Amino acid sequence: MRIIDDAAIARAGAVRRRSEYDYTHFEYLRSAKILASIERGGGAIRGRVLDNGCGPGGTALSIAEEAEFVVGLDLDARFRSGGTRFAREKGIANAAFVQGDGSRLPFPDASFDLVLSHSVIEHVVEAERYFRECFRVLRPGGGLYLSTQPYLSLTGCHLPRLKVPIPIHLLLGRRAALAIFRFLARRAPWTLRDPRESNTWILLAEQGKPIPDSLAQRVTVTRVNRWAATAGFRLLRQDLHLTGFFRRFVPGPLRRALARTPGTQDVMIGHIECVLAKP
Repeated sequence: MRIIDDAAIARAGAVRRRSEYDYTHFEYLRSAKILASIERGGGAIRGRVLDNGCGPGGTALSIAEEAEFVVGLDLDARFRSGGTRFAREKGIANAAFVQGDGSRLPFPDASFDLVLSHSVIEHVVEAERYFRECFRVLRPGGGLYLSTQPYLSLTGCHLPRLKVPIPIHLLLGRRAALAIFRFLARRAPWTLRDPRESNTWILLAEQGKPIPDSLAQRVTVTRVNRWAATAGFRLLRQDLHLTGFFRRFVPGPLRRALARTPGTQDVMIGHIECVLAKP
């Protein structure tokens, strides 16, 4: 999947919560952006690839169209109802899915040429070990693509977004924010920005199921860089994408200065992308 079709991605994203298959389709379309980011950063899509935290498996299947063989691994086997069906429909035979722990990978040293970690590290309890495992299974000269979101941003806190963008987790703390959003999902879903079809909180509330807190790491740009360096990686490229609010309303020179400052950058940045290399 090489074509970046923003309209198709948006349509698939709006209904991705309907089923794991719908989420697989969304990931498959969105993966074109990941491919472009890897190559822009000097990485290569080739050989054997591991998607370490593959979710429903759409990204792994898209990469399989470019690489020799792809393994998608996830702690929760969501790929069983999405990825395996999608692979059959697309006729993708050079991909396999494995249920396992991304911080304790069941593969020998130097097994892969590329490892993907897309929106995973914030859900990993042992972040340092996860990075070390990614490094271990890479061949020398191999690469790691990693994307995540700083916790202090509205996207990185992994809470629903209000129609009025108020950073409740910063003002009141995470425990209070979780309680407020659980209440709103059950009693006032109209206050939330994302519609029912793409809002897990509303769907779980309608089903009477508990709404868990899936966040395990309070990610910052500094922490990501430290985890990567400690594991032994060399940074090839890092893109820090500002949220729309700061792009629109903060003047250019001030915006650039704040985006380079630890602390303020973690509030302003909605998405971190890194391309890393194993020497």
